[in-house]
Amino acid sequence: MKQLLLLLLSICLFACQTKKQEFPADTKSIVGIPEISGKVSLIVLGNVQDAGSPQIGCTKKCCENLFKNPDRNRKITSLGIYDQENNKTFLFEASPDIITQTKYLKNYAQTVGELPDGIFLTHAHIGHYSGLMFLGKEAMNASDVPVYVMPKFKLFIETNGPWDQLVNNKNIALKALNHKDTLEITSNLKIIPFKVPHRDEYSETVGYTIIGPEKSVLFIPDIDKWEKWEESIIEKVKQVDYAFLDATFFDAEEINNRDISEIPHPFVIESMSLFSDLKVSEKKKIHFIHFNHTNPLLNPESKQTKEVLQKGYKIARLGNTIQL
Repeated sequence: MKQLLLLLLSICLFACQTKKQEFPADTKSIVGIPEISGKVSLIVLGNVQDAGSPQIGCTKKCCENLFKNPDRNRKITSLGIYDQENNKTFLFEASPDIITQTKYLKNYAQTVGELPDGIFLTHAHIGHYSGLMFLGKEAMNASDVPVYVMPKFKLFIETNGPWDQLVNNKNIALKALNHKDTLEITSNLKIIPFKVPHRDEYSETVGYTIIGPEKSVLFIPDIDKWEKWEESIIEKVKQVDYAFLDATFFDAEEINNRDISEIPHPFVIESMSLFSDLKVSEKKKIHFIHFNHTNPLLNPESKQTKEVLQKGYKIARLGNTIQL
């Protein structure tokens, strides 16, 4: 009997061993886990608006089949950064899909730890910070994960439940950012937050300039309208090598049951019109991201997708990588 128990125990232990190259099915995309090249790389971990796709309560055609056959590549907007030289990873946005996104980033970088070395948040809307809940004691019970936020956002987390529990239990360590102040997070990476106009009920809203050893990235997943910003988005695009920009809605037709004044965003058709005079070399820097569940750009085969690509722009997809 004792020998039988030992045999069963050894079988269980063997079965629980993790093979380095086998990833959970939900962390794979159609393109798989990309290979790494260069000192610092950026990987797209999601491209959908806060509420996901399909969206709760959706009865439209764009959701119908997805309730029956979910598309595992439709993750809420997030970017991952891997500094290979310093063996550090960083997450931009703590989305509701943080469970699979952190695993995808870990598998991409082949790091030991399950969590990134820091999380940068843009603002306090559900798709951008609610993933923090999985760092609490009900889930991972993480220890002092650095979370970078602006001052108003920091105060909101510190003084409102359930988020203050993450601070009090030392699951996260809040790090204050300041408008346009440069933060050097590794010898290869600098981050510059900057305010943009948006619905700031509980926090500021920021975009980020991410500066690697060779190239730089602009990340603005949410903004009201380009013309409301005191800065020129055209000049901003010219100053960087890549730009991941708010493309929540393709046009007004897809939200015919909502008042657009309540949810202002630059339509993709407006952005393309604004950028129409840019050189081809500038247009190809632009990666549209943060798509509402109604946005036809989520469908790689839609006529709108083909139009955007034909005009020289790019569409962010899960697993896309660029070298910085």
